[in-house]
Amino acid sequence: MKLGKLRLSFFLLLCFSCSQTWGQGPEDLEDNPSIQRFRDYLRIPTAHPNPDYGPAIDFLVGQANEIGLSTRTLEFVPKKPFLLMTWKGSSEQKLQSVILNSHMDVVPVEEDKWIYPPFEAHMDEEGKIFARGSQDIKALGMLYLEGLRILKAKGWTPLRDIHVVWAPDEEIGSTDGWERLYNSTEFQELDAAIVWDEGRPTPEGNYVAHPGEKALWWLVINATGESGHGSIYYENSASENMFISLNAINTFRDSQKSPVLSGEKTIAEVVAVNSAYLKSGTPTPDGGFTINVQPSVVEAGFDIRLPPVTGIAKFMDKRIAEEWAPKNRNMAFHFIERSGLTKDNEIPVSIADDSNPWWVLLRTAISKFNATLTPEIAPASTDARFARLLGITAFGIMPIEHVPFLFHADNEFMNGYEFLKGINVTVAIIDQYASFPGPLVSAL
Repeated sequence: MKLGKLRLSFFLLLCFSCSQTWGQGPEDLEDNPSIQRFRDYLRIPTAHPNPDYGPAIDFLVGQANEIGLSTRTLEFVPKKPFLLMTWKGSSEQKLQSVILNSHMDVVPVEEDKWIYPPFEAHMDEEGKIFARGSQDIKALGMLYLEGLRILKAKGWTPLRDIHVVWAPDEEIGSTDGWERLYNSTEFQELDAAIVWDEGRPTPEGNYVAHPGEKALWWLVINATGESGHGSIYYENSASENMFISLNAINTFRDSQKSPVLSGEKTIAEVVAVNSAYLKSGTPTPDGGFTINVQPSVVEAGFDIRLPPVTGIAKFMDKRIAEEWAPKNRNMAFHFIERSGLTKDNEIPVSIADDSNPWWVLLRTAISKFNATLTPEIAPASTDARFARLLGITAFGIMPIEHVPFLFHADNEFMNGYEFLKGINVTVAIIDQYASFPGPLVSAL
């Protein structure tokens, strides 16, 4: 009973202090230590195709040392390290741990399309902080640290171990990232009960959480045929076969796109198929193409995202093999990435209702801020998919409101005032999760 009263007072204090902060002008953001640390992290370039994780690791280890978290690095692939921070729980029971996950890498930038340099973390008069990674997903990682910093300062102690995981290579499919981690002995030793991973900001207010996501397929299709003069019609040529496939793919794509455009369905409910590249031609020494020669090989790449619908993988496998790349038309295909599927070829989703205490705890934390929480299937892939494959509950949530969704966009920004508000929401979620003494619960 005393513990409950203390927690209530603690969160009343947090809400009071954050309401005072939000009312200040932009000049107060410049001097705010949380904003300064966030901007410092954003100034460390970790963009593909050649992210250097060393400076990011050094910065984050320094933050962990200030807070009082232990650290260690794991390197399954050279120059692609994980950083693990740990706050040991106080329970004498063997309670499973809480994992707070984010990734250090960010997508490439076209600097000439940015208002401000993308790794300068410029903040304008409205409190908008412009930087690559300001939303995806360096903001979430810093929300974790700022939340833990507050909890440490208040003398709070978790019952469960808390592990903050900083991952590499999420933006390129996690082949050398979480795909290596989740099958490792080191991950098994973390003994996770719940994984908190990335979600999206909500421009409309309130919050959404992702209990599941689409499976990620990166498909490459090859067509082969006779090479010859550009003036001749060749039966079964590589280009002709690829055109037939592209027509079939576009017809299917239109059937998925139309209900989204009409508002009948959301993007999370349909199969998304988008062309990534088309490669063909006979090259010339100057880097061009020979225009009067028909190529013998044509290659196309596609980004495909499958919703968690029973039997969808089997359905798509059949369509690809029989319509998009049939052998009888000299076609072949392979996957660069095919992840997010169980051994039964299904897409796992964590339970997001009152039968799962982890969902109830998340909703309880959000309710402290007079906000609602809605489950939503993520349209893109995150590292959380690997935890779900192991049967671990995983939710993706970004506790940020009233900021437009700008993942991977030019002029990506985070609003500093909303970031400060998000810190307090993060504190509430961590407290709920790491203080939960209850039994283990199946996620699926």
